Parts: sequence; structure tokens; C-alpha cells
Amino acid sequence: MLAEIKGLNEECGVFGIWGHENAAQITYYGLHSLQHRGQEGAGIVVAHQGMLQGHKGLGLVTEVFSNGELQALKGSAAIGHVRYSTAGGGGYENVQPLLFRSQTGSIALAHNGNLVNAMDLKLQLEEQGSIFQTTSDTEVFAHLIRRSHAPTFKEQIKEALTYVEGAFAFLLLTETALYVALDPHGFRPLSIGRLGNAYVIASETCAFDVVGATYEREVEPGELIIISAEGMRSERFAQAQSRSICSMEYIYFARPDSNVDGINIHTARKNLGKRLALEAPVEADIVTGVPDSSISVAIGYAEATGIPYELGLIKNRYVGRTFIQPSQSLREQGVKMKLSPVRGVVAEKRVVMVDDSIVRGTTSKRIVAMLREAGATEVHVRISSPPITHPCFYGIDTSTKEELIASNYTVEEIRQIIGADSLAFLSQEGLLEAIGRSPHLPLRGQCMACFTGNYPTDIHKARSLFMATK
Repeated sequence: MLAEIKGLNEECGVFGIWGHENAAQITYYGLHSLQHRGQEGAGIVVAHQGMLQGHKGLGLVTEVFSNGELQALKGSAAIGHVRYSTAGGGGYENVQPLLFRSQTGSIALAHNGNLVNAMDLKLQLEEQGSIFQTTSDTEVFAHLIRRSHAPTFKEQIKEALTYVEGAFAFLLLTETALYVALDPHGFRPLSIGRLGNAYVIASETCAFDVVGATYEREVEPGELIIISAEGMRSERFAQAQSRSICSMEYIYFARPDSNVDGINIHTARKNLGKRLALEAPVEADIVTGVPDSSISVAIGYAEATGIPYELGLIKNRYVGRTFIQPSQSLREQGVKMKLSPVRGVVAEKRVVMVDDSIVRGTTSKRIVAMLREAGATEVHVRISSPPITHPCFYGIDTSTKEELIASNYTVEEIRQIIGADSLAFLSQEGLLEAIGRSPHLPLRGQCMACFTGNYPTDIHKARSLFMATK
């Protein structure tokens, strides 16, 4: 996928395991399978003999654990994290898991998502004397736990969870237990598996396949899971709200071999392509997809139209991470560095170029130009999502409407900007029906805020901290 170029990036992926003698090594492989969810930093914390110890750093998983650090992490429980920075920015201090030590015990915290009321909570906590070591919204949750006056640690976690709003899949490791929590709307995917007698938690089920674990079930919205020497038990910290799993997980973020809430990603994307073919057919000679997330969609589009699918664009998998940068100049250069048209395939052909989304328009414009330079006589662009017109506040780095091309231009104007012969986006109804998550079905709703502007949570207001009145 071209997240690095387009500026549409997931915040992170999390992995946890309890009850395996090689917990750190298993977590390493789990994080490696989740590397597509974040390439800026990685870390692992283990619990061993009543202590927590960890290692983290900037870079890919293989870079962070390249000098024997993994062998030094002994223990039968671990949590890990791969990060792409959105809220709080980058920097070593923001790489997770965050590890906190105190006289009453240590906690390690890994978080996928974004807390929409983190800034308000942080200001209130600072007024009460808290000092923050990072700029990450995740640290707010740790402070809320420590400020709680609830009688048990479990109840302190539950109380803290009632104050945070937005998207969160939390893994919290102590010396004696692993705690797992998913927000009441279930914005982010989170699954439970078994590896022998060990319990495994991961953002995507592809991690289970890599480490040899068996999928058990999804973590439910509003659920708190406690895993310890006594086994696994489930409690609730909030009632589940209408399900709002992120649409972009199915469109773009998740790996094709993952199942998200029971739906296979490759199959969902093929269905998106078939629906797109129904809504926006065009006469053409070949169909090609933009690697990697759009390949499945392009196959579905080709099958539905009868137009041959061809490998018209090749992804260079050996480009250095220098080009995984947020500046526009590097994004533009990165398109040519990461993609190459196959001249022998597209020359003298009418090409349907299938992609998953258009954010700023930079990538689409460059790809259309490259296909024309390679000899394509026509380039018809088909997008397997509706126009992204509103920013995401739940863990994707689109924070303003100004940076979204579809928020400022019509479809026809976008077509002219990117230089395509035609342009069509999938409808909102088509998206829901193709994935199979119509909100009319029980617990099947998904977040459409970036397409509609209808946010499942209040994104501006944070209620006052209860402990402030004590």
C-alpha cells in the first residue's frame, strides 16, 4: 500500500501474549506481521519474576531488535507495539509500550487508536499536579489510573476507562496480569487467540497465523479482559454502543489475509471492486490495481466487468525508508521511487486504474501521469471508497479539511486535477453493502465519519474529572 506516500496512515498495531516461555520472541514475530500498521517505532515489554523490563526504539521491528535485545527479554508474558505517529507526534519518548514504575508496582501500556479528549484531560491532570514525560495521548490513561481512588487495580482501570473518549484498544501489562480493553464503539480491531495454553491478543488475525496461534474470538466493545495465572475472565467497563469499526480497516489498512470482525479482508475488497464495477463501468482494455491494498479490488472489478486484470504497476519493495516521510516534496518523489508502470502492459491500452482512496490527490496525479508516459491511451480512475471529505479524529493522520482534496473540489474538478479521462468513487451505500456491515444488521455498523462528517463520539468536549472533586 502507499500509505507512506499518500499521508493516510494508521496509528499502530498491538500484540500481547500470556503464558508462553518465549513470550518476547513470539511478540517479535507478531509485531513483524503487523509492521504495515506502523513503521516509525517498535517496542516490547515482558513480565519476568515480578518485574517488567522492555526495549523500544525508532525504526522497523527488525532494526529495533537487531543486536541481541530480544534475547535479553526473558518472561512468559509480553506486550508489543508498532507505531506510526499521529496524536503527539514522533520521537523516541512516544514509542510504546510506555513503561511506568512506582512504589506500588509497574505498568506497561500499548494503545491503538486516538483519544479525542486527551488534551482536555491532560490540562485537568496538569492542574492537579501531574507531570507528563511524553506528548502521546496514551500517557493520559496511565495518569488516570494512578489518580483513581478505587479500591482495586482492576477498578482503577475501569474508572480510568470511563473518562477517556474516542478510539482505543488498550493492552496493559503488570507483574501479575494482562489487561485488554476495547472502546464502547469498537473503532479498532482486536482479537483473542490461543497458542497451546497461552493467550494471544493482536490487532489483526494475520499475526495469529504467523505465530501459529488459533483464533478464538473478537474482543467486544466495552469489554475488559483480565488474563492471569487464574486464566482469562471477562468483565464490562461500559455498555457496547452502536458498532463503529473503522471503514478504512476494510478498504486500506488491514492485511488481505486478516479477518476483521469475522470478515476476510481480501474477500471484502474483491466485493468492493465488484460493486464499483456495477456502479461505474467503463470501456477499457485492462484493469490494474495500485499495490498493495487495491490489488484485491482490481481483481473484483475485472471479474465483474470481464476486462482482463493485468499487472500494470509494479511496487519497488527495496526503497529506503527515507521516503516514508510526511513532507509533500518527498511524497511526490516517493511515488516515482515506489511505483513503476509496466510499459509493455499499458502501452496503447485503455487502462482502468483502481485505487483505494484519494486523500490529497498527489499520488493519483503522479500515477496517471506515469501511465500516460508509459503509453496508455486512456486512464480511467476508480476509487473503492467514497470521497474523503472530513478529517479523522480516531487514529488516522488526516486532521484538517484543508488537506483533503474531496473536501474542496467536486469529483469533476478532482478528475481534471489528477488528469484522468474519467473518475468515479464508490457510493456510501455500496461500501456498506459490499463489505457486509450494513448498520441495519445487528452489531455490524462501521464508522463512516471521514465520508459523512457524522462522528460517533463527541470530539470536542471532555467531562470534568471526578477525582478533581475529591
